[in-house]
Amino acid sequence: MGPHPAVAAIRLAVRRVLHDLLTEHHRAPAAVPHASPHELPPSSRLRSGREVPPPLVLVACSGGADSMALASALAFEAPKLGISAGGVTVDHGLQPGSDLRAAEVVQRMRELGLDPVDSVAVTVGRTGGPEAAARDARYAALDTAAERHGATAVLLGHTRDDQAETVLLGLARGSGTRSLSGMAAVSGAGGRYRRPFLELDRQTARKACMVQSLPVWDDPHNADPAYTRSRLRHEGLPALEKALGKGVVEALARTAQLSRDDADALDSWASQAEAGVRDAAGLLECAKLYALPPAVRRRVLRRAAIEAGAPAGSLFARHIEEIDRLITGWRGQGAINLPGKVVARRQGGRLVIRQG
Repeated sequence: MGPHPAVAAIRLAVRRVLHDLLTEHHRAPAAVPHASPHELPPSSRLRSGREVPPPLVLVACSGGADSMALASALAFEAPKLGISAGGVTVDHGLQPGSDLRAAEVVQRMRELGLDPVDSVAVTVGRTGGPEAAARDARYAALDTAAERHGATAVLLGHTRDDQAETVLLGLARGSGTRSLSGMAAVSGAGGRYRRPFLELDRQTARKACMVQSLPVWDDPHNADPAYTRSRLRHEGLPALEKALGKGVVEALARTAQLSRDDADALDSWASQAEAGVRDAAGLLECAKLYALPPAVRRRVLRRAAIEAGAPAGSLFARHIEEIDRLITGWRGQGAINLPGKVVARRQGGRLVIRQG
């Protein structure tokens, strides 16, 4: 008899991602000069005769159901493909005993057979609010761990439910199509971060842990109404399902993918259009910007603001709308102050965006 359906589902999701990583790995140009073909697993051998060591894939594990299910699936699937599998847990230091809990997670990952396994303590700042600050600190720690171990990728346990919440949060911010596209299955520098569970619901991951007798830890912050995502999870989404019926989560996840496809196409269009709206000195020409479709023009403006030094995470739709009025509603208004001490102003039919 095969594994429980929930276990089969999480393993299949991870297997697909590992196959993708293996394909990418085989295309890598690196070679291993001192290794014998017989000393490396099949996944290390290239058809061209060059050899690369087997890739290392890490799982980011908090000890919660989603990441424990992911860790167990990685530990099961990776060896069959000749892939090395390890794990990392991040101690945010936001709760008493967090260091002891991190040590427990490390032990659980080792019991699954993952190696190397790391616990990384971070200091969470205040920029952008507690949730954003914790996220920034976490990803910085994961980046460092991946680089230290030479990992090809880091797997994240975000589920379809997390995706639905992200879409709703983006909708509330009014940040446009890109924000509605939620989390990408592949993100980070060089495609470092992979999210195998975006098409699986949270209950599948929890069920997989239960039938495998995997201990899980439920972070009290996930139920704390002080956090926006927690309120959305326990109050907002249930209210939507009550009003609109079941299927809201699936519909939001579909919206994320459709929005991502649209945003990717518009970003590509904006990238191609940008060169044609600059003069010989590289300044943006207002008349040519005005002729662009609004969705494309605003993307060009956003890219220009970021290139001038405005932090992308602090640049919101309202900032871009203000710059856009310098093009579409010019009445002699003054300069627009943007995050990062960047200033946008209209001068002689040109849009000048620079720091200071």
